[in-house]
Amino acid sequence: MARRPLVSIIAIGALLALSAGAWWWQRGGGATGAGPQPAASAPRGAGGPGAGKGPGAGGGAPPPVVELAPARAMTLRDAASAVGSLRSRQSVVLRPEVAGRVTLLNFRDGERVRRGQLLVQLDDRLALAQVQQARAELGIAESNHRRNADLAGQGFISARAVDESQAAVAVARAKLELAQATAARLKILAPFGGLAGIGNVHVGDVLQAGAEIVHLDDLDAMLLDFRLPERWQTRVRRGQVSHVTLDALPGHAFEAVIQAIDPQIDAQGRSVAVRACIDNREGLLRPGMFARVDTAFGERPGAVMLPEEAVLSQGGNLYVYRLAAAPAQGGPGPEGTAEVSRVEVTLGARLGGRGACAWPPPPPPLPASQPPRPVRQPPRPVRRPVPPAPARPPRPCAGTAPARAATPAPWPRAGRGPGDVRAAAIHFKNHSCWRRLRKRQRLFSS
Repeated sequence: MARRPLVSIIAIGALLALSAGAWWWQRGGGATGAGPQPAASAPRGAGGPGAGKGPGAGGGAPPPVVELAPARAMTLRDAASAVGSLRSRQSVVLRPEVAGRVTLLNFRDGERVRRGQLLVQLDDRLALAQVQQARAELGIAESNHRRNADLAGQGFISARAVDESQAAVAVARAKLELAQATAARLKILAPFGGLAGIGNVHVGDVLQAGAEIVHLDDLDAMLLDFRLPERWQTRVRRGQVSHVTLDALPGHAFEAVIQAIDPQIDAQGRSVAVRACIDNREGLLRPGMFARVDTAFGERPGAVMLPEEAVLSQGGNLYVYRLAAAPAQGGPGPEGTAEVSRVEVTLGARLGGRGACAWPPPPPPLPASQPPRPVRQPPRPVRRPVPPAPARPPRPCAGTAPARAATPAPWPRAGRGPGDVRAAAIHFKNHSCWRRLRKRQRLFSS
């Protein structure tokens, strides 16, 4: 049992010794005797006569090496690039309005058709029979109307019979027009000239109303739909020309004339939709082709171009270090002397790794003989006091009743004495209980 306190004391002493050794090692005691220490470097400028002449003299860092680039004036174009898709100027899918059986196909796949050409004919025998029936009924109605008109002129029939015959003629003519319209719906004509697509309909097929027959596209002119960022919506105009290139036709360039600009801006992509038209009488373009659009909005001659690496950003502003000749101060300086100044710039368009920078030139100094002109402030408008409006008599509020006389105070509660009952009766002589009060007065008086 006596060994336990001794073991604890030895363990605590060993921990204290290890802690002291670790502290001594961290303080640098372990470096003693490790070898000769390097001599401390001499302070800058404390050397001999040749101190400071070399790039590493005095232990200082060598001067930084910078690269100079000239600012060049170039002509920049304010342009926007976008991508779009081509579509036909006119495109339609021919569908029958009524059901019927195909009896004639008057076109070939991929063939050019003209406007008004008959393309598909459905079975119209029943419709033509109804047209003949309606035409015969119209002839009978007209003959009856002529006879009635002659008889009415001779006084044999009344004017009412003539009116009825005239109405019968109008009804028969309407039936004929209805039968002709029904027969015309069985003929499918080309609404405009263009190229017919590939159809899957053959003679003898029974088509339902609205079934697809063939596509018809007008490819003489193509429409190009693309989008521009919203910042260009104030500069794009109708009639403006854009340059179009297509990956499917390398080496070909087209010009598109802007025809319409969407008045609404897409809230999702913050862009405005633009539609342009391309002349395609050569037939090189097809609907659905991918196009690249380059729209120019103007040119800026003499734009100062600098490498983008030379532009520094600090605190939300852009700066450029400019190298200029040092001004003479107290005499001419050595040849090649220059100074570096930091100028704030505005970064514009980027082109080929360069950016268009612009900084405001310093104002020219005024001659010593000419005093500075005072800045004229625009005259402030004089505010004249507005005279108060004449007082008007108060008007009653709309919809309220006119003012009435003050309501008399309610009569006091009748007491037990005959005098109070008499006063109450006089005050309420027009009340409904006047008779009852008179009776009570008589009882008290008796």
